[in-house]
Amino acid sequence: GTQRFELYKKAQASLKSGLDLKAVVQLPPGESINDWIAVHVVDFFNRINLIYGTMSEYCTEKSCPIMSGGLKYEYRWQDDSKYKKPTKLSAPQYMCMLMDWIEMLINNEDIFPTRIGECALVLH
Repeated sequence: GTQRFELYKKAQASLKSGLDLKAVVQLPPGESINDWIAVHVVDFFNRINLIYGTMSEYCTEKSCPIMSGGLKYEYRWQDDSKYKKPTKLSAPQYMCMLMDWIEMLINNEDIFPTRIGECALVLH
């Protein structure tokens, strides 16, 4: 019943409307760009979380000891608290850290306020 939920329903309807991606992500008339982006960011996070959840039982510490993007790329984790330098982690560890970090950002009221029209997310 909230305005943000109404935006979410519009986003869902637009994503199911066809394959024209430019039209699918177009800002509905009269809506705030920041709120529209926030709705899509949260929806994308939730979808990725579901997808990862379905495959996480196949990617274990033993079977996926390195977070990589094929043979050429290895991803290392760095943050402002525990991992001060880029650190090699297993894929499950890396994904857990990543999803927790994104969830922390999404739940930060300074970045993603829950009241419509107050979104601090700004594009530069």
